[in-house]
Amino acid sequence: MSAENFLSINWSIMTPEFIILGVAALLIVFDLFMPKTLGRTILGWIGIAAIFAALMSVASMAGGPAQSILSNTFRIDGFSIAFNMLLLLGAALVMFIAVSYEAKDGLEKYQGEFYYLFLIAVSGGMLMTSSGDLVTLYIGLELLSVTSYIMAGMRKDHVQSNESAMKYVINGGISTAIILFGMSYAYGLTGTTNLLDIAQKLSTLSDANQAYLLGLAFLMLLVGLSFKLAAAPFHMWAPDVYQGAPTPVTAFLGVVSKTAGFVIVIRILLTVFGAAVTNGPGSAPIIINMQNYLAVIAGATMMIGNVVALRQTDIKRMFAYSSIAHAGYLLVALTTLSANMFYSIWFYLLAYLFMNLGAFAIIQVVTEKAGSTKITEFAGLYRRSPVLAVSMGILLISLAGFPGTAGFIGKLNIFIGAFYGTSHYLLAAIMIATTVVSYFYYFGVMTQMFFRPVADKSKLDIPFGIVIVLLVAVAGSILFGVAPNIAFNFMQNNLDIIGQFFK
Repeated sequence: MSAENFLSINWSIMTPEFIILGVAALLIVFDLFMPKTLGRTILGWIGIAAIFAALMSVASMAGGPAQSILSNTFRIDGFSIAFNMLLLLGAALVMFIAVSYEAKDGLEKYQGEFYYLFLIAVSGGMLMTSSGDLVTLYIGLELLSVTSYIMAGMRKDHVQSNESAMKYVINGGISTAIILFGMSYAYGLTGTTNLLDIAQKLSTLSDANQAYLLGLAFLMLLVGLSFKLAAAPFHMWAPDVYQGAPTPVTAFLGVVSKTAGFVIVIRILLTVFGAAVTNGPGSAPIIINMQNYLAVIAGATMMIGNVVALRQTDIKRMFAYSSIAHAGYLLVALTTLSANMFYSIWFYLLAYLFMNLGAFAIIQVVTEKAGSTKITEFAGLYRRSPVLAVSMGILLISLAGFPGTAGFIGKLNIFIGAFYGTSHYLLAAIMIATTVVSYFYYFGVMTQMFFRPVADKSKLDIPFGIVIVLLVAVAGSILFGVAPNIAFNFMQNNLDIIGQFFK
């Protein structure tokens, strides 16, 4: 590429990614040359500033036309803007949790590394969100995955952390191989890696043998991506990883990484298989014929996640299974393919961001003080810190889906969408039943906080970063539960997701 052509490219649409990657590079240099005796928390605050700068840059693009560069390899549209805002907001809250984390088990030696690895992981998620090509989607996925493996095992002297990293790497490697195998079929059938070009060529598919191969590609991609989402029955790595990883990493995996996972699922499955026909032009897209497979995974994920969570005695393992269950709720929205699917998934991920990250912030404070992650460590929390107990109660109620919270509105949107077009009555019934089951383990934590005697009567100090997270999380959970139209109106007025997604 000549210098003239290079300069003619509209690189400005990549400003948010450049900000994150540029600051990550600076943090690497700072961490290398800073005295070893100097704390690395300042690097975390620099990272927070970078994330907010990138968030403002993304927000400034809202309402504009869809743009792309590098032969539509990188694109900015309503979909990428909406989900990049979620990724960056979640990343900022995780970083606030991280700067308040008291590094132990040797992790203090690698605290600087955590901050720039975290920013690189965020940039990988953003690249996936804005990708219009299988190659760039894969690069973004690996940027996110490899850095996540490292962060999960950063406590090198901690046995559970080492175990979690090993299981994560093995399962992640298997899922990546399956995803690449599925992508190779899509490329082999069309001769291109561009998503829109693949969709255009597959829209005229008439060969039954090619349709069969495309069905295999769909199933392999679905299985591989289900590993990334921790959807049943490919969820086995999640509880051990969540338990063994440092709490900020667990919060990142539970919210930011899961959001990025749904981004790549939507990008590939809807763009490619939403256009691929099964029997010539005018016939039903292949994704319609594959809805039953999506429904089985969604139903199994909701049931396994909620039922197994009942038996957990470790708070982080319980939230791991809770995260699996919430992935099932989101898969219900994807299965139904309703007209409001994009908005339902986006709003639910927004609500989940608030309630889950707020809960992990409180978990970090309590478990650091206790030196244990057992649920019983929350006994008598109301007497030790009424603010933490009441905040946790509100967030748990939102996770359970009670009226007046963002979690309720998110589940209600998905539930209503289940009756769009071909009604999925069984999925809707499973969703209601498993939501009721979740009350038992969420309220079990509340019982510990408000009704069990306290063993350690010492007061809990709340770090400044945790205070910020709790204010945002509790306010967001209540605000979007009482006035959800604030979020929906913003999306409908500023983000033409459906209109720009397939162009």
